[in-house]
Amino acid sequence: MNLKMTDNNMTSAVPENLVEENARRNEALKTVYDPIAGLGACGERVAVEVEGVGRVYVPAEMFDNEPRDIVHDRLLFNKTRFHYDFEFWCATCATVRDKVTGRNIKLVLNAPQRRVLAELERQRKSGQGLRMVLLKARQWGGSTLVLMYMAWIQIVLRKNWNSLICGHKRNTSSAIKGMYSKLLRYYPKEYLEEGKPLRFKTFEGSSQTQLIEPRDCLVIMGSSYSEDAVRGYDVAMAHLSEVAFWAQSAHHDPFDIIRSVDGTILLGDLSMIVLESTANGMGNFFHSQWLDACNGRSDKQPVFVPWHEIEIYRRPVADPVALWRSLDQYERDLWHEHGCTLEMINWYHTKRKAYPTHNLMMAEFPTTDIEAFANSGSCIFDLSSLDAMRRDCRPPIFVGDIISRQPHSLSNITLNGDLTRQLKIWAYPEKSQFKSRYIVAVDIGGRTEKADFSVITVLDRKEDPDLKPEVVAQWRGHIDHDRLAWKAAQLATYYDNALLVFESNSLDQNKDESKKAENILQFIKRHYSNLYRRENRNLGFHTNAKSKGRIVDLLIWWIRDHLYIERDRDAIDEYSWFELKSTGRHGAVIGKHDDIVMSRGIALLVASESPLTPKLNPADFIHPI
Repeated sequence: MNLKMTDNNMTSAVPENLVEENARRNEALKTVYDPIAGLGACGERVAVEVEGVGRVYVPAEMFDNEPRDIVHDRLLFNKTRFHYDFEFWCATCATVRDKVTGRNIKLVLNAPQRRVLAELERQRKSGQGLRMVLLKARQWGGSTLVLMYMAWIQIVLRKNWNSLICGHKRNTSSAIKGMYSKLLRYYPKEYLEEGKPLRFKTFEGSSQTQLIEPRDCLVIMGSSYSEDAVRGYDVAMAHLSEVAFWAQSAHHDPFDIIRSVDGTILLGDLSMIVLESTANGMGNFFHSQWLDACNGRSDKQPVFVPWHEIEIYRRPVADPVALWRSLDQYERDLWHEHGCTLEMINWYHTKRKAYPTHNLMMAEFPTTDIEAFANSGSCIFDLSSLDAMRRDCRPPIFVGDIISRQPHSLSNITLNGDLTRQLKIWAYPEKSQFKSRYIVAVDIGGRTEKADFSVITVLDRKEDPDLKPEVVAQWRGHIDHDRLAWKAAQLATYYDNALLVFESNSLDQNKDESKKAENILQFIKRHYSNLYRRENRNLGFHTNAKSKGRIVDLLIWWIRDHLYIERDRDAIDEYSWFELKSTGRHGAVIGKHDDIVMSRGIALLVASESPLTPKLNPADFIHPI
């Protein structure tokens, strides 16, 4: 697209062909969609002539299994097509309430619903089961789509195929059940099985468990407060709704429900688990599930629908140039970076005036998944900057552990990929002409699985001042403190005799521990000399209100301006739920850790205060390993 510059800012200039490009974008959105005829519908389609109907486009696999002569019987053809064509079934059999008019209408999928359906259909046809984490914007029918897809499986594809609907509260599940009841009540009589009406029947006296007659499928209603709802039933599908709002406390843990569901639902054809929700801040269970899915640590596929894909969020534009000049940089980036039309941007520009801050607008109508999770407003780091830093993250080139021939030794150090996967390396050490090019910072955690993690960060400060400092290795796990000290010293030795910085608070909590810490560090000092000392010459970095404030201020600056390169996605995740609490203290949200954050902060703070100095001894130029 050619741009004519009207000022020195490229993105704020009015594009020369603004009107023409906008017309092109609007034209591209005009897709023909007719689910009855099969035009624009999901998947590969083939044309067939149906007697009394005419030409329709059906899923290509339909006639791999069905005889061609069914095209001479419209009713038989439609019933058969239901088994292959969810969109046709919805437009023919599924009655829903129209949110605009309040009238009962047949369900014709909108664009976001069709995109989510494409992923569900891809998984269904793979035969491996359906697993999804669905992050929703407002008012596009994500819950409706998931419910109707499950209903299609129960009414058309399978008998004795039970489902679970679990919402934030019981009334959430009841509302979803109400949609299901409407579907059964208005189901077309000509497509009923042997003329028998579809209806809910209370099962074994439980109002929360309904049997679909005559399909013999159960629909079980639960809530986040009833993790035992699924137990005792043979459940094949689960729709877990508004998961971000599920209670999380010592008495209620969403993971217990997920564990129960995962343990009940087997892998395989037409098994289904969908977690869907609007966002409700960072660091909670749903946010963790989303991050795990995005990072490939989950069996579920992440799907996010931004506001601009929803057709109702458009507003006519009378004067395109005047609109452009009224936009701020964020709104102009919607045009340049996200391909929005002026009608979309005009809606956003107008709707935004209803919110006191842009953050609140982004929370309700997110453009990206990062914005969606920003609605708690408690994260102290700039979320767009975290999103930019995430692009530098990559899989490590080595995963395993570092060991020496003898446990308490700094000689014969080797990497072993067959051991625990606690050490990740993104770049191996290089010979350097500078002393302490590498900094190894240790945040000391607990020994048990439920305690805080111990984290060792290896930061490469780089010899070239034009290059950004970079995280090149990280060790994270639970370990006895004396073994952690040796582990850190081995890593520091491996990384060109790095400056080794111990955070000593965990060892200084009482006199006995302080004595033990002193003994450990003094013992390490006899074997490793390049240890960090604070201003009073004591070994280790002491974290207190003042020094932690300095760390936080430094991290805010370094993250905002992208002044260092982060390689670990887990670090970005920890940054995203690091908050300023009501007590005025900084830390992770309840149930999360901030050990990587503190280890990074110590490394960066020491790096900023300790200038690189040339090695004086020629022997120092020889790599120690």
